[in-house]
Amino acid sequence: MRKNRSLDRSCAVEASTYTILIIAVVFTSFPILWGLATSLKPLDQINVFPPTIFPKPALFDSYIKVLFRSNFRVYLFNSIFMTAFTVLASTVLASHAGYALARFKIPHRKNIMFVLLMMGMVPIVALLIPLYLLSVQTGLYNTRLVILLIYVSWRTPIMTWILYGFFTQAPIEIEEAARIDGCTPVATFYKIMLPISQPGLVSSALLSAVFVWNDFLIAFTFTTKEELRMVSVGLYNYITQYGIIWGELMAAAIVSIIPVIVLFIFTQRKFVSGLAAGAVKG
Repeated sequence: MRKNRSLDRSCAVEASTYTILIIAVVFTSFPILWGLATSLKPLDQINVFPPTIFPKPALFDSYIKVLFRSNFRVYLFNSIFMTAFTVLASTVLASHAGYALARFKIPHRKNIMFVLLMMGMVPIVALLIPLYLLSVQTGLYNTRLVILLIYVSWRTPIMTWILYGFFTQAPIEIEEAARIDGCTPVATFYKIMLPISQPGLVSSALLSAVFVWNDFLIAFTFTTKEELRMVSVGLYNYITQYGIIWGELMAAAIVSIIPVIVLFIFTQRKFVSGLAAGAVKG
C-alpha cells in the first residue's frame, strides 16, 4: 500500500510538472505563433475584428516583400557580421584576460576585477553623448568600426568575469601535469584549458551574441546610412507615419529571430553547463 501511494504521488507530481511546463511553453510561445500567423495572413484579414487565428489562405507575400523587395537582406547581413565579429573578438580578449587573472599572480587583481565589473554595469545611455561626440571628432561616425569598437569594449568585461569564474573552477592539476609533460604555459592554455573550457566560452559568447543582435540604441545612434543598418533598426521601417505594416513587420520579425533560435538549438547543452559551472560558481 505504501509503495502504491508513493508511486501515485510521484506520478501526480510528474503530471503536474509537465502540465505547468506545457502551460509555460504555450504562454511564452504565443506571441511568436501569433506573429507567424499574422505574417501569413492576407491584408484583408490582418485588421479585422474579431481577429482570425489562422490565415485563410496562408500567403507568403509578406516574406517575399521583406526578403526580395526591401533592404532587409542588407540589415540581416550587417547583424550577422557585427554579431560574429563582436563575439569572436570579445571571446579572444576575454579568454586571455580571464585566464591570466585566474592563474597568474597579478598585483591588485581584486581591484582589476572590480573595475571590470563596474565597466560592464555602466548603462550605455550614460555614455551615449560622449561616445557620439568622440566618434564624430575622430571621423568614425557612420562606419562599422565605431559600432564594433563599442560592442567589443562593452561586452569584453562581462565575458572576462564569466570566464574568470570558469577558469578558477578548472582543476589546476591538469595544467601541472601538462607542464610536467613539457608544455609551456602558452601551450597549456591553448591545448588544455581552452578545449575543456568550451561550455564557458559558449555561454559567454551566446550572451554577447544575443545582446548585439537585439541592440537598438547603439545601432540607431551611430549609423544613418541604409547600407549600415542592422535588423533591430530595420524593423522600424515598417512603422510609418501612415500606419504599421503588420504583415511585413511580423514577417521581418520572424526572419530576424531564426538565426538566434538556430544558434541556441545547436549550443544549448554547452550553454546551460557553462552558466552552471562558470557564471554561478564564479
